Amino acid sequence: MYRSFQGFLALAGVSLSVAEGSFHALVGPNGAGKTTLFNVITGRLRPDRGRITYEGREITGWPTFRIARMGLAISFQRAQPFLSMTVLEAVAVARLGYQGRTFTLLRPLRDFKEALAQAEEALQKVGLEKQTSKRVSELPLGDLKRLDVAIALAGRPKLLLLDEPLAGLSRAERREMVAFIRELLRKEGVTLLFTEHDTEAVLHLADRITVLHQGRVLAEGSPEEIRQNAEVRAAFLGGGA
Repeated sequence: MYRSFQGFLALAGVSLSVAEGSFHALVGPNGAGKTTLFNVITGRLRPDRGRITYEGREITGWPTFRIARMGLAISFQRAQPFLSMTVLEAVAVARLGYQGRTFTLLRPLRDFKEALAQAEEALQKVGLEKQTSKRVSELPLGDLKRLDVAIALAGRPKLLLLDEPLAGLSRAERREMVAFIRELLRKEGVTLLFTEHDTEAVLHLADRITVLHQGRVLAEGSPEEIRQNAEVRAAFLGGGA
């Protein structure tokens, strides 16, 4: 996969394969190409060269909404557009959006009631069932991140992309979030591709890790293989740590 911006090569021949049912981490220093790769996968950016396939179908250049309807969702501050809504309304509206349904004069009430029921189910899964009537803007950061996951799950994805799900959390909150993500997504049977700067969390959560550096794949392997890789330690994990 190749993608450049005004002469800067953000992705320089990146190849990535995510196994069904796995928790796959994409790590590297700032500017390594992680977010660019996420944006290419989800249709926010079109690659200069390369192909993206999902479940045997090429989806290169597809619009984001079409990719989402195939079962691929990204959670990255998804709650931000819903700050003035209640928690329940936010997930319900997201559910309608994933389905490509809008409020019409023909069936607005039925659609919204169905979406509300599905939203309640999603919120129960992430432990926010007691926060349904709160405004999204009133949630603490930890709950807001859980809501981001609920909004993504509203699309009933098979593959979920999480972009730095632990950013801004305290050490204790990060441990809790790692356990929450692992338990929830394993139970739901959702494949996970995620980026994260917390090395300890990555090593605990991921089954497989791909390390990007300057737009290229530096290494790929199990957490233990990555931990012992001298090139990775030098470029990302801090030398001899």
